[in-house]
Amino acid sequence: MRAIISAGGTGGHIYPALAIINKIKEMEPDSEFLYIGTHNRMEKDIIPEKGIPFKSIEIYGFNKKNLFKNFKTVKCLFKAFSDAKKMIKEFNPDIVIGVGGYVTVPVIVSAKKLGYKTFLHEQNSLPGKSNKFLIKYSDLIGASFPSSLDLLPKDKTILTGNPCSEDALKKKEASKKDLGLSDNKKLVLIVMGSLGAGRVSNYMKEELPLFEGKDYEVLFITGKGSYDKVMENKYPSNVKILPFYEGLPSIMKKTDLMVTRAGASTLSEIIALKVPSIIIPSPFVANNHQYINALDLVKKDAGVMIEEKDLKKGILIKKIDELINDDNKLNEMKNNLSKLQVKDSAYIIYKNLKGLVDGKDK
Repeated sequence: MRAIISAGGTGGHIYPALAIINKIKEMEPDSEFLYIGTHNRMEKDIIPEKGIPFKSIEIYGFNKKNLFKNFKTVKCLFKAFSDAKKMIKEFNPDIVIGVGGYVTVPVIVSAKKLGYKTFLHEQNSLPGKSNKFLIKYSDLIGASFPSSLDLLPKDKTILTGNPCSEDALKKKEASKKDLGLSDNKKLVLIVMGSLGAGRVSNYMKEELPLFEGKDYEVLFITGKGSYDKVMENKYPSNVKILPFYEGLPSIMKKTDLMVTRAGASTLSEIIALKVPSIIIPSPFVANNHQYINALDLVKKDAGVMIEEKDLKKGILIKKIDELINDDNKLNEMKNNLSKLQVKDSAYIIYKNLKGLVDGKDK
């Protein structure tokens, strides 16, 4: 299979794109890829490091605060369509795949107008602006959450789940000992994203000392942007702190309770690995989509949510104590998470891509 894949801006788009690439490679080792991303976001470093051919497009989101900057945005957008069209014609793919981010707009639109098959993947419960715009230019759409099915065209949308979930299951378990943790104590994992979350990290500086004397351990992964600030204080011996950990599902497999944001990929891993969680959605994302993501778990009693505005001293540790010491509740959450699982997500996507390439209906 020859595939162009486009996704940009955040890990929430990039890592599902990589999971799709990995599955295609697994099923068809001779496949060839071209990844089209933005020129100044994280994919420009991540993708070439993986040995995947990469080309970039200069493109920006529209600026709501400074309208004058949008003149450059519009100028770049016209060039982006021209560049995307040229890249697609030169590579001549069997299929073009969009996995989120505004860079996908010129790629998918150009591909459709040139007569190529197109596939979109939506990671969030609430479809993003780019994907909403691209619906009419797509031959097939993959949804991660059942709730998305009511917001997307029924005649060309399938429930695929998030392909990151399949990658998570393949990860080898981490060693608690290597992390300075005990095998015979329960583990609470607290993660606030690769760059951290300023307000939550400040809150955690005040909350972490309250874990003194607890019979469970806490691993707080601050994010690189918050680590130095968090480490200004001293904490109890049962609290371990890291700035970042590559391959988080490895630790999640050893986790009894997780405290996390509500990014789509993280929630897909929580569902796949059946990790009970306390979810603190970021309120600073487009259309409050993390809150909507979290509701998919909360409504099924598969997770507990605390909104960031409600984080007062002692609230989080009270909820952690309540859950970590209630094995019946933890098991109930695990059982409910299993009901949300979409097994073999990456394979489902591959199978439907193959169907499009071969001219078969979904």
